[in-house]
Amino acid sequence: MMTKKMKTLTFEQLPQSGFAGLIERHFVINQALFGRSKTIAFPGLGNFVYLADANFLPHGETHMHGHKEVDVISVMVEGEIDHHGSLGHGENLPAGSVQVQRAGAEGFRHNEVNPNNQQNQMIQLWVLPDELGEQAGYKVYQPKLGQLTQVYGGNKSQKNTFNSQISIAVSNTVVEQNITLSDEVLVYLSKGDAEINGEKINARSLVHCQQGVNFTALTQGQAIFIYQTTNRVRHYHESNRIWRKFEP
Repeated sequence: MMTKKMKTLTFEQLPQSGFAGLIERHFVINQALFGRSKTIAFPGLGNFVYLADANFLPHGETHMHGHKEVDVISVMVEGEIDHHGSLGHGENLPAGSVQVQRAGAEGFRHNEVNPNNQQNQMIQLWVLPDELGEQAGYKVYQPKLGQLTQVYGGNKSQKNTFNSQISIAVSNTVVEQNITLSDEVLVYLSKGDAEINGEKINARSLVHCQQGVNFTALTQGQAIFIYQTTNRVRHYHESNRIWRKFEP
C-alpha cells in the first residue's frame, strides 16, 4: 500500500524464508550491502540496513555464529529467548524485552535459543556503526508498558544507549497511547493494531512515513520506531495526560 507520504509493507506480501531453527520474513534489505535482488523489502534509512520478523520453531536456535562491525538489535514480541555467546552469555529475554549487541572491530559470537515447546516471535534489526573500530558491547532493556523507551542511538556523551545517527525506540503499547515524530520515520508494528497518520495498520506491518508520523495504539501491542537521531519525539498517553519530549 502506498500514498504520497506513506508506504506500507505487510507480512502477507513477503515470501517466507529462514535458516537453522527459525522462519522469517525480511522487511528491510539494503541491496547495496546484501546484493541486488527482486525483493520488495524497503531499503532502510541511513545506516539502518536490515529488519526481519522471525518465529523460532519449538526449541529452535540460530546456532553459534559471528558478526563484526554491525550493531544487532533484537526485540522480543512473544515467548522468550535464551541468549548464549561471547557477550551477555546466559541472559534470558522475555516478551517485551530488547537486546542490543555491538560487534565493533573485535566482533561477537552468539546463539539465540527458544527454550519452549511453542513458537516465539522476535524482530531483529541491523545498523551499521557510524565509525569502524568501536569496542564490542552488550545492553538489555525492559520497556515498561505504555512508555516509549529509546534502546539505540544518540551521541557519544551519553551512556544509556550505543551511539549512532540512527535511533531506535520501542513501546509495549496500551490503548490510546499516542506517539508523534517529525521528519522521516519507519514504524514496525510487531503486535496489535494502530492508527498511523489516520490509517488503520495491522500487526506485522512496516510503515515508511516520509514527513512524520502520528501513531495511536488501538489495542495493546508493540511498536518499533526507527528515525534519525536529531528527530524529536512527543509521547502522550490519555491515562496520565503528560506530554514527554526528548532529544536522543
